[in-house]
Amino acid sequence: MNETTSPPVSLAAQLRQTQADFLSTVPVDIQEVLAAASASLAQSHLEQYTLGVGAVAPDFCLPNVDGKSVCLRDALAKGPVVISFYRGGWCPYCNLELRALQQHYSEISALGTTLLAISPQLPDRSRAVTEEDPLSFEILSDVGDVVARKFGLVYSVPETVRPIYQQWGIDLPTWNGDDTWELPMPATFVLDHAGTVRGAFVQMDYTQRMEPADIVAILRTLRNGNDWHF
Repeated sequence: MNETTSPPVSLAAQLRQTQADFLSTVPVDIQEVLAAASASLAQSHLEQYTLGVGAVAPDFCLPNVDGKSVCLRDALAKGPVVISFYRGGWCPYCNLELRALQQHYSEISALGTTLLAISPQLPDRSRAVTEEDPLSFEILSDVGDVVARKFGLVYSVPETVRPIYQQWGIDLPTWNGDDTWELPMPATFVLDHAGTVRGAFVQMDYTQRMEPADIVAILRTLRNGNDWHF
């Protein structure tokens, strides 16, 4: 008797399930506050100001969990680069994304690509993420959202949401080392070896992320077009 294996569950499906599980435990009044805040942010259309396909990514150097400086220009010298901006280790949707990227890391790496994940949290907080879920790629700390701002990703957490976050133990000033309550919109950028954006996914809705399979597909297209050298 032949055994059949189930197809891998997409990141989108995992995110939807996580959101459904979360909402099932949240009181209706808090859900309403969160929904209103999300709707207000969506109406701001911040996505239109972000770095798009065809733009050249700004260079940067950020510390990894060991305090070592990692520079985009050095990564680009080796080939394409994938940059994933995420909110922090306190965000379950972000953690799902990081795990999904890890699952596809061998494919991404085999295509000569460097993967960088960036959040505004302090290096020690980022280290905790890697200790809980060992990752093969660099986790960088963008304290103050300096780099995220260059990519046009920064927004301020609405004041109505801040006490809810604190009630849940999410104290962003402690996580990020400042009191701005600013976060990056979740975003993924696929860069060719020249630093040009060849694929971009930016979402004001933090429950949405780019599928790792789509990242791999873009990288394969670049390779097949001889768009870089190894």
